[in-house]
Order: sequence, then structure tokens, then C-alpha cells
Amino acid sequence: MSQTIYIKKGLDIKLHGEAEKKTDMAPAGEIALKPTDFNGVFPKLFVKEGDPVKAGTAVFFDKYRDNIVFTSPVSGTVTEVRRGAKRVMLEIVIRPDGKDEHEDFGKADPKTLHREQVAGKLLKSGIWPHIRQRPYSVIANPQDNPKSVFISAFDSSPLAPDYDYILEERGADFQTGLNALTRLTDGPVYLNLHNPKSRSKVFKEAANVEIRAFSGPHPAGNVGTQISRLDPINKGDIVWYVNPQAVVAIGKLFNEGIYDATRTIALTGSEVKNPRYYKTTTGVSMQDLLKNNIAQGNLRVISGNVLTGKRIEKIGYLGFYDYQITVIPEGDYYEFFGWAAPRLNKFSFSRSFFSWLMPNKQYRLDTNLNGGKRAFVITGEFEKVFPFDIYPMHLIKSIMIEDIEQMENLGIYEVDEEDFALCEFIDPSKTDIQAIVRKGLDLMRKEMS
Repeated sequence: MSQTIYIKKGLDIKLHGEAEKKTDMAPAGEIALKPTDFNGVFPKLFVKEGDPVKAGTAVFFDKYRDNIVFTSPVSGTVTEVRRGAKRVMLEIVIRPDGKDEHEDFGKADPKTLHREQVAGKLLKSGIWPHIRQRPYSVIANPQDNPKSVFISAFDSSPLAPDYDYILEERGADFQTGLNALTRLTDGPVYLNLHNPKSRSKVFKEAANVEIRAFSGPHPAGNVGTQISRLDPINKGDIVWYVNPQAVVAIGKLFNEGIYDATRTIALTGSEVKNPRYYKTTTGVSMQDLLKNNIAQGNLRVISGNVLTGKRIEKIGYLGFYDYQITVIPEGDYYEFFGWAAPRLNKFSFSRSFFSWLMPNKQYRLDTNLNGGKRAFVITGEFEKVFPFDIYPMHLIKSIMIEDIEQMENLGIYEVDEEDFALCEFIDPSKTDIQAIVRKGLDLMRKEMS
């Protein structure tokens, strides 16, 4: 392993409810594709309610990039197309039939194919949406030639899944996926490991990639942090990134000729009775997965981690890019002088409580804001958890006033909303910083396209 890159700025949040290293099969309930998971996509349907589908059958496509196709993760029947206000398409619900039938896309060795052939197979099968780009964090454009591709082999967010454990027996498919990705760029493919936690031979013995090591607190595992250290993005640059489990799906497409949408997710959180791993499918329903496995009371179910995940209902569906479900208490209460009472069971970045004396303590945190929204003022706190060579407060304020030139000068192309999650977590003003950053990214993409 090469020399380790140390990330000094950041924050590890230790919570109760880490997944046990044990994998069960998730109950086979309905699944859903959610067009809202994809930034900048305007969906147009290939199917209608009642149509039968196989795993890999095209379900919808992007109106403005009709070569970007989204396919069914399972074989079954389209039971419902749910729409919201102004007929915005929210969910395409599919009921599995248990037959596990797949469309045949043909086996191939990616090392013998041209770039257009590799990209064409990924587009036709519906795996292409797993490949995203910086800037803007949208689905990559197949016509672009990125200067590099990034794969973060570890996740440093709270209660994150362990990819060493998940990919333990998937080395062959993972390597084939890497071989396919190397055909899509003239630049390097970076596989970034954690030092010392990454120990799997699947990662350490990977070929045809540049292996790099990172160490430090969250967000060391964020791909944005890694890009900023290895291949920073300037205006006009494009970098692609892929999740390790998506790399396995790419490999299986070439090894077996099918779109395998199965994934292993971590069911975590203090309110989960038996936190563990589940083998399931993209877009799985929470209803059967959580049944009899969570505590009573008012709870929040999150598709993803507590910092960047999205709130879903207990009958909601797993997000397309999520590999974790977190269940924590809802913070629907008020505390009289809660900030003034000395205690050891409350987490505080600013050391307002004596709990800072126990750095390894695990907490049962809820969603309470611990205060009301206030004026957005400069505190100097963001810089302590923001490892980029960027002034976070100044960039956020330039986004709020929609000053495009200043946003460019302050580094908008290098970041995504997840890179500001810790800033939002410690913000005394209780500002929705990630939503502001997403608004800025969407504005830049609209103005620069």
C-alpha cells in the first residue's frame, strides 16, 4: 500500500446500533424505482401498470438524455406508478414474482472491448446510472472522457457498512468491474482504502488501478475528500465515481451477462433490535424489513446515514444510492435549559458537556435541533470539520445570493452537499446547509450547460 494520506479535519460521531457481522436474507416484498433519487433526470416511462418485467427490463429513461435508461431490479409486475404534485413521478412500484428471470445482455471480457462497447453494455443494462460525476454529483455523461475514476473502498460516516465484510467473496466480479471502468477513461482509476482498517484481499490485491490509503476522521471516506487530495477539480474538469457494490454489479454484467441488482445493506441505529446486514435488492420496501425489528415509539427511518440520508416512511423504499438504513428516535420534545444542564449522555462538538472527556463513548442521539433557527453568522467552527482548501462559510453565502462568479472562485466545482454534512451538524444557526449547496450545484449546472 502506498503512503497514507492523513485527513486531520473532521469529526467521528459514534452511535449505538452498529450492524453485527451477520448477513440474513431480507423478506421478498415489493420494490420501487424512485426517479427523485437522480438529480437532473426527467423520467419518461417505457412501461405501464400491469406490464410484466424481467430484471434488466427498461422501465424509464431520461427525457433529455434518452440513452440513460433505468431498468427493473427484479422480475415481476409493475403494480403502480405513483405521482405527486403537478404529476411529478415519485415511484414505479414492482411486485416480484419470485422467478428471478433476467434479460440476457451477453457475456464479454471488458479488456477485449472498445470504450464504446463497454459503455453501450452499461447503458443498455441500466447499470450506467451507478456511475456519477463531479462536479454536480449527477449521472455521468457517456460522451465525456473523465480525467480519473474514483472508488472509495470504505465509508467513514456514522454506523457505515463495512465493505471489507460485504465484498469478502466477490473478488472476481469486483476485478472485472474494475477492468471495465479502466476502459472508460484515459486517466487513472483510484481505489482508496482505509489505513489500517481495510484488510480485504479483494481491495489490496486489485489490479489495473491506483491504490491509495487514507486515514483520519469522517469525511475521510467521502469521495469528495479523496478527490481533493489526489486529483482536484478545476473548471472544465470531470471526475467519475462509483460505489464498490456497483463495481461488483458491473463485473457481474460482463461475467454473466445479467443485471444483478442485489446488494448487501446494513440495518443500523439505536432503535433496531437486531442490527445486522441483509442481502436484498435495490429499492426494497422497508415494511417487511423493519417488521418486529424496531422499538416502539416515534422513530425516524433514514435511507442512508444520519448525516446525509433521506427520511422515509416505515413503508418507504431504499434509495438507489443507499447501502444503509438507520433508525433513530424522533426529536419531538423540548428541554428547559437543556444546554445549561451538565450531563454525560449528550454529544457536543463544542465541549458544552462533559461527555467530551469520553471520546469513545457511543450515543443514542435523536433528531432534536437542540435550539431554534438563528441568524447565519460566522463562527469559525466549520473550518474545523471541513478538510477542503475552501472557505465553507463564504461559499455558502455566495450560493445564497446566487453569485455565480464568486461561487466558481470559491470552489463550487469541488464539492457536493455530503461534503457539508458535518458543517450542518455542528452549525449553531441550524441552517439547512446541504439543501443550500444542492441549490447552488443545480444553478451552476443550469447556467453552465
